[in-house]
Amino acid sequence: MNSNAKKILQWIGLCLFFILIVIYAFYRSEDLIFGVRIKNVNLADGATVAENIMKVTGNAKNAINLTLNGREISIDQQGDFNETIALLPGYNIINIKAQDKFGYIDEKNYKLMYVKN
Repeated sequence: MNSNAKKILQWIGLCLFFILIVIYAFYRSEDLIFGVRIKNVNLADGATVAENIMKVTGNAKNAINLTLNGREISIDQQGDFNETIALLPGYNIINIKAQDKFGYIDEKNYKLMYVKN
């Protein structure tokens, strides 16, 4: 193999190595880049419910502070939360707000209609 082809092969190998490092770094820092996210909440926006007591569960990944209707609630190490709320007859808005250690905020609002039987 001539030296020119050998140098090209070395450069390609080096470039692939650095590309793999960049991909791995992005994968490991994805949570830092995208910040806090509220997901997997068991509420359906616009739903009509027949029970006035409702259990709210979900996940707030990377959150250090989580509030439900302005009241701070606890989360575990994985960001899972589980809280019970009481609904008033008629239209209810459930507000979930999460904040991460850098001050970034994710906020979700769910509108529910509680109809007494």
